[in-house]
Amino acid sequence: MLLTVLSYAMIIVFMFVIMKKKMSPFTALVLVPMIFALIAKFAGVAKKGTLGEYVLAGVGTTANTGIMLLFAILYFSIMLDAGLFDPITNKMIRFAKGDPMRVLMATAIVAAAVSLNGDGTTTTLICCSAFIPIYKKLGMKLMNLGVLVILQNTIMNLLPWGGPTARAMAVLKVDADILSYLLPGMVLSVLYVIFFVARRMGKQERERLGITHLTEAEIQEMTTITDPETLEIRRPKNWLFNAVLTVGLIAWLVSGSFVESISLPPLLLFLVGTCIALLVNYPVLKDQSKRIGANGGDAVQVVILVFAAGIFMGLFQGSGMAEALAQSFTKIIPQQLGAFWGLIIALISAPGTFFISNDGFYFGVLPVLAEAGRQYGFTDMQMALASLMGQAFHLLSPLVAFIYLLLRLTGLDMGQWQRTSAKYALGIFFIFIVTITALGFIPIYVAQ
Repeated sequence: MLLTVLSYAMIIVFMFVIMKKKMSPFTALVLVPMIFALIAKFAGVAKKGTLGEYVLAGVGTTANTGIMLLFAILYFSIMLDAGLFDPITNKMIRFAKGDPMRVLMATAIVAAAVSLNGDGTTTTLICCSAFIPIYKKLGMKLMNLGVLVILQNTIMNLLPWGGPTARAMAVLKVDADILSYLLPGMVLSVLYVIFFVARRMGKQERERLGITHLTEAEIQEMTTITDPETLEIRRPKNWLFNAVLTVGLIAWLVSGSFVESISLPPLLLFLVGTCIALLVNYPVLKDQSKRIGANGGDAVQVVILVFAAGIFMGLFQGSGMAEALAQSFTKIIPQQLGAFWGLIIALISAPGTFFISNDGFYFGVLPVLAEAGRQYGFTDMQMALASLMGQAFHLLSPLVAFIYLLLRLTGLDMGQWQRTSAKYALGIFFIFIVTITALGFIPIYVAQ
């Protein structure tokens, strides 16, 4: 009982200090769970083990992601320095002609396409590298970029090779045909982001900026680099090589998700890619050191947040608070609501996958919910689908590692970004629920 109270109290305190900007995400991720884990230890309700063991176990879950992000950020930063994205930026500016509506809709389309590989880190790096220069040159809000990227990645993450769907399939032993049930809601959600969210943002930006058309002279001024320091690090002669290297790297990363024989860890791909990029674009050792020094700070700041998220998960799960929270989800629902169990699982999955990791929810909470659901007459497929509805909010969770990369690149405040994204994510959640029930894939009510 006490452990459950501590778990809820910890979440409330953590969200309060983040939303109210009382603490930075880094300090909150480390200190808040540390304090509550210590309380659980002194009260004698925590699981066996030391705080050090909890922390090391948690960091172990994010170590690969953290190291991969280090080299991925360095790689794309070097490509930006070398000018790989300059032609793309210039073409997009000419296409938009100063109209933010076009830029925002293009952002949503590109984010959806890149998210097909199911990897949030790759999506973030590609979209931010391509669009941040455009947003800055046109004076557009980077908040819109951060929201559109996360919304589209949220939707595409439901593909069978994405994390949550694969977990739901494994736990409830359902086949990949789950995609046919998810697809209508996914398609409608993607269209909602492109034609409602992006267009709405575009109208607001048009009014704010008062720009709907740029002259050729203005476009030329925006696309011409005059800063001597920037010109010094550009490598336009290497553009074709850099483009082939980047496309090849991403293609290998994506194809490795489907063909196990050619699969290589993303960490290794970006490590080798970074070495090749440095050797080709900056063969002089002094220049290599400058590029690493100039871009290393951004990479380190993202990586320490990823490790901090690992510490949070380690303390939360190791102390037993995560398990207590999961069990409480299954006990607070009266049996009289058993006929609506499919919708109940869908509603629980929203806070469940936000406050608990996907592993914790799908391997810890879902089996208990599913066992009760079978007694109420619900099938495993219906419950698997219901458990995925809350993914509309999952990627807004501070436990998702790659969002710190997105926040760092865009310079956004976590609390403000969460609030802005959540109101649009609510639309995705509503679309998921309506389509899945209207098409009869999850019954609203099962007679007892």
